[in-house]
Amino acid sequence: MKIASFALLVVLLNGLLNWSINLPQDVGPDVPSGKLNSLSFAPFREGQGPLDEKFPTPEQIDADLRLMGETTHSIRTYASAEGSMQIIPSLAQKHGLKMIQGAWLGNIKEDNQAEIAEVIRSANANPDVVKRVIVGNEVLLRGDLKPEKLIEYIREVKRSVKQPVSYADVWSMYMKYPELIKEVDFITIHILPYWEDEPITVDQAPAHIERIFKQVQQEADTIAPGKPILIGESGWPGEGRQRGWSVPSVVNEAKFIRALIKVATKNGFDYNIVEAFNQSWKSELEGVVGANWGLFSVDRKEVFPLTGKVYENPDWLNGVIASTILFLIIVAFGWKSLKALSTMRLAFFLAFSQLLSFLLPNMLENLWYTSYSDWQRFQTLLIVGLNAILAGLILQRGYGLLANKAANPKFGAWIYTLCMLFAGYAVYKTFGLAINGRYISFPTVAVYIPVVGVFGLILISYMTERPWSLKAIEINRLAGHLKAKADQDKIMGYALLVVGLTLVIWETKAFLISRDFILAYPNVGERLGIAFVFSVTNCQLIVWLMCLTILALPLLVSGNKTGKRLHG
Repeated sequence: MKIASFALLVVLLNGLLNWSINLPQDVGPDVPSGKLNSLSFAPFREGQGPLDEKFPTPEQIDADLRLMGETTHSIRTYASAEGSMQIIPSLAQKHGLKMIQGAWLGNIKEDNQAEIAEVIRSANANPDVVKRVIVGNEVLLRGDLKPEKLIEYIREVKRSVKQPVSYADVWSMYMKYPELIKEVDFITIHILPYWEDEPITVDQAPAHIERIFKQVQQEADTIAPGKPILIGESGWPGEGRQRGWSVPSVVNEAKFIRALIKVATKNGFDYNIVEAFNQSWKSELEGVVGANWGLFSVDRKEVFPLTGKVYENPDWLNGVIASTILFLIIVAFGWKSLKALSTMRLAFFLAFSQLLSFLLPNMLENLWYTSYSDWQRFQTLLIVGLNAILAGLILQRGYGLLANKAANPKFGAWIYTLCMLFAGYAVYKTFGLAINGRYISFPTVAVYIPVVGVFGLILISYMTERPWSLKAIEINRLAGHLKAKADQDKIMGYALLVVGLTLVIWETKAFLISRDFILAYPNVGERLGIAFVFSVTNCQLIVWLMCLTILALPLLVSGNKTGKRLHG
């Protein structure tokens, strides 16, 4: 009866906690009429993308534009000659959409000429649909073309079409190359607070957009008074790594878009939101965060609504059900053995079991959602599988400690091996984050079980060992591993701490050397201080450093000589 009562209480608490953290959030006023002004449109689906030259079929594009007709008044495209992009204007007209048509420019002259020729042809053939033309997208930011060559392309298109012509880039490029202002019919700037050199919170974003727009407008008025400005891209990622104070999430993405529309309406700004669909192909260039800016997922499911409250995870109940089933299986298999535990130890073991049971489905859902290829899905299944094995072994070891039973050496060896494997994985991933982490997500989810499992065993050791000392949390004693390898353990432990420190240094350096950050804070001392604050107030970074510390601590307290057997 005691076991059943505690198990029921744990299940209820699990459900209550999940319900409380997944309540729908108020993200601001509804979008007027539930429709947007303009939306970036790239019709790629999973397995498709311009990098591999795999393009959607006409039927797929038609279905996407039908959905766009219900969502927005206008779309912005980025390429005209690639694959099946030529059919977009006629299908857009079919679904009552207007277009800002783009010509993609890069560093290959022949491709550029094909894009220019096609955008000219399309604009002239579809004047009722194509209302504006954009020649090039962030080509100066990428360094693919010199300003002089870009201007040649702009002039060629202007001579050949009747629609207004522009060039699109991050707002600072127009400040860096003001000669562009004279060349275009309207100025197209990208304001993406998440990608700014000084990343801010989503609540600070509306004021930032208003300030940047007016700054560009003021500069433009000194060169070409009254020239129109289009915010060609503005949005917020729904998933991925945190940068400074910019936190990707579905709720923040919805909050940003509604706030942007409110600011644009108040000030009369012309805007286009990035973007219609999540772009899985972008994960190859920009990681998870680059693939998740859409109002719709890659399989065309709504990520969040434009009206009403928004759920961060509308499918949270599925996770609760899965975790409850796992938990009840554990309780059923261990029913007889659990009777031997005291009330306090039973309560702790059941709570610990429920926590691990919750983390596994959560891990699978998160990693699977952010896997965009068969290879990535294989890695997800491998990681989740290893975590599941480790969870089972840790629960067995935890029960043994609580019941004062001798360790199983075979299981202990497996726990030790898997913990070392995940520690090595953490070192590898942290090193990657440190040297080139702009697009790499913190791998916290992948080490849920080793981190929480080790921490749980540390707490159990504190409950069961008297007198307690720091040696009680040594990795081999926690795992029940009979052969210690102190030198190896300490090397891995120090490696975890060193890469963690390196990550903080390089994260700070990334801000310190950013162009716009330098312009904003020319004093080196002030810039260093603010860059450091951005780094150490990054919640995802702090959580990851805590994970590294938890993994490192049991390795660093190892004191036995290599090969000596442990007792107890």
